[in-house]
Amino acid sequence: MAYVLENSKVVRVPVQPGRHVVARRGAMLAYTGQVAFYPAQSGQAGGGGVGGVGGVGGIMGMAGRAMAGESSPLMVADGSGEVLYGYAGLHITLVELDGASTLSVEADRLLAHDGHLQSTVVFLGQQGGIRGAVRGAVTGQGLFTTQLSGQGTVALLAHGGCLALPVNGSVGVDPQAYVAHVGAVNVEVTTMGAGGMFRDAVGRGSGESIQLRVSGTGTVYVQASEQKF
Repeated sequence: MAYVLENSKVVRVPVQPGRHVVARRGAMLAYTGQVAFYPAQSGQAGGGGVGGVGGVGGIMGMAGRAMAGESSPLMVADGSGEVLYGYAGLHITLVELDGASTLSVEADRLLAHDGHLQSTVVFLGQQGGIRGAVRGAVTGQGLFTTQLSGQGTVALLAHGGCLALPVNGSVGVDPQAYVAHVGAVNVEVTTMGAGGMFRDAVGRGSGESIQLRVSGTGTVYVQASEQKF
């Protein structure tokens, strides 16, 4: 059984024995069948079954994210039935992971995902050192991001819905419109200089428009709004 969009703001998610679902707390709208709900512990946000999430690094990342005020409480749905999820009237986009690529997404953009997906919290400073940290601070995305890998479905939240833009080279994205990316993609903070050329934003003035340069091969998801959650 697959996730089904009832409309642009509500998704129907199957729950089966041995295949639990992890979702944002407060997102459950209704359910049918014998389904139980309980708070996700640090080891229940992903991995093979209800257990391990991305090892020690993932757990430490979660602790750091909580200290930074960037965590979003999660709930596990377990049993047999179907659950309707939605949150704050935001639009939902479904992403199918094929097991070969990793999805990077901000925690507040996650609505629900298959519980067997591997989930890891990553400090942006690990992704490009100071430039990675600057990316989070300057764009308002925070210092941590969530990575999901494996084969399964992820439901994302966005203002006005998402546009999936193919990346084959380089794409410029407004930081406030960025939602997530998947594939062999690198995301850097840049400024748009004279002639429309990208420039490194680190150490430069704020007179130029700050953007994200998404490069590599994959897909970047952009919302139809610059409004943050």
